[in-house]
Amino acid sequence: GDAAEALALVHLQRAGLVLQQRNYRTPGRGGGEIDLIMRAPDGTCVFVEVRQRKTASHGGAAASVTAAKQHRIVFAARHYLMRLASLPPCRFDVVSVEAGVVQWLQAAFDAG
Repeated sequence: GDAAEALALVHLQRAGLVLQQRNYRTPGRGGGEIDLIMRAPDGTCVFVEVRQRKTASHGGAAASVTAAKQHRIVFAARHYLMRLASLPPCRFDVVSVEAGVVQWLQAAFDAG
């Protein structure tokens, strides 16, 4: 939960990304949530899903981002982007935290 998000945030900030928003939620039921919205040095808007697992069994943390979860993240990202005056380049990353080890998967999935 929060501890994994904090580890992920520090990891991404050390890589030069800047936090735009944390725990962005769409209004109403059935919407989506984005753990971290970051801005990369090149201006790319990076939507980050943080996953934590105690062990890598059952595919590990990154494998737990199912197609349904991806759909909800993309839905929330589109909602977030509607508020912006111009659309930046975007990507969807996953940061997995397993046994205290942070792994950053850039462009882990797309909006397609």
